Amino acid sequence: MIEITNKICYVGVNDRNKSLFEGLWPLPNGVSYNSYLINDDKVCLIDTVEVDFFMPFLKNIQEVLGDKPIDYLVVNHMEPDHSGSIALIKKYYPDIKIVGNKKTFGMMAGFYGVEEGTMEVKNGDSIELGDYTLSFVLTPMVHWPETMMTLATSRTEGGTVLFSGDAFGCFGALNGGVIDAEINCDTFWLEMVRYYSNIVGKYGTPVQNALKKLAGVKLDYICATHGPVWHEFIGKVVDMYDRLSRYETEPGLVICYGTMYGNTERAAEVIARAASQAGVKNIVMYNVSQTHHSYIIRDVFRYRGLIVGAPTYNTALYHEMDVLLSELAGKDIKGNHLLGWFGSFSWASKAVGEIARWNEEKLHFEAVGTPVEIKQALTPETFAACETLGRDMAAKLTT
Repeated sequence: MIEITNKICYVGVNDRNKSLFEGLWPLPNGVSYNSYLINDDKVCLIDTVEVDFFMPFLKNIQEVLGDKPIDYLVVNHMEPDHSGSIALIKKYYPDIKIVGNKKTFGMMAGFYGVEEGTMEVKNGDSIELGDYTLSFVLTPMVHWPETMMTLATSRTEGGTVLFSGDAFGCFGALNGGVIDAEINCDTFWLEMVRYYSNIVGKYGTPVQNALKKLAGVKLDYICATHGPVWHEFIGKVVDMYDRLSRYETEPGLVICYGTMYGNTERAAEVIARAASQAGVKNIVMYNVSQTHHSYIIRDVFRYRGLIVGAPTYNTALYHEMDVLLSELAGKDIKGNHLLGWFGSFSWASKAVGEIARWNEEKLHFEAVGTPVEIKQALTPETFAACETLGRDMAAKLTT
């Protein structure tokens, strides 16, 4: 039994086998599917786990409850990694009442054919369990339309636990400890940024709306559906979500490039060196064909400056760069991001113009410097132009 606080236990599981989360995002350290049990006068289960892990999940529940029934299942989020065990839970606990909002139940019927034994709640509604009172905060589009959060407030302890769904979660399995105070959290911070930027990042305004609804509530624990239970670091994780959802950046530079025979890569090295000499300390470089784009997107959210470059390929933009720009455009990144670009070609120029088109039509970042166009290989003139582009970006980042 893993107790979080009085009468609240962790009953989640770890997935160390899946290589890609949602079939998209690498999981080098696995991922946890977190579920929680409030063992009060009435028993409430908060979210379930991916269906492949149902039997160990059920064993965790029974370790806490024995033969005691479950009165309520609160569904904060219908994504199948959290809702996948709903139909099976009903088989083992047929009298369970499933709590969700109106949009929850449309999805639940569609995914699992479950329509009976439900209880609809609206924003601000509450349920009494005994010592704990549950109150519900609807947080649509963080990051699905049905998402909500649940606050559990104890009469005797006086504390409040937030069951936050995917908000404040991160990649990474839990290696023994569950609460942040029990573990070294160093590996989770960048994974939280990668999780946020790739999965939640498009929805900055809904995240801000959710934070406003929670303002003024003193939280003792945040129990997300992925990653550690936050207790000592609540201030840090809330601040991270606040900054990320306002698209606030650090003064740094991401340089990413595509290259076939090394000429575009050499131009990227020249730009990076010039930016460094001009005072930019935080510089990260990525080959778009070698690094999974989720890590690039993470750092674009972190740093204000971005310089991209790629060859022309088949009279269009090099494929992996085109994909990356499409992914960035899909995140609808706002704020004060800066963009410079360069490109190369052998006989027909296209890359520079295509990157410009992406920015004008979709990205809308502030353009910095003069784009550099390289025919075949660097010349003294294009070498100098790359240095100028690096210095121009540095000037923007350091003033």
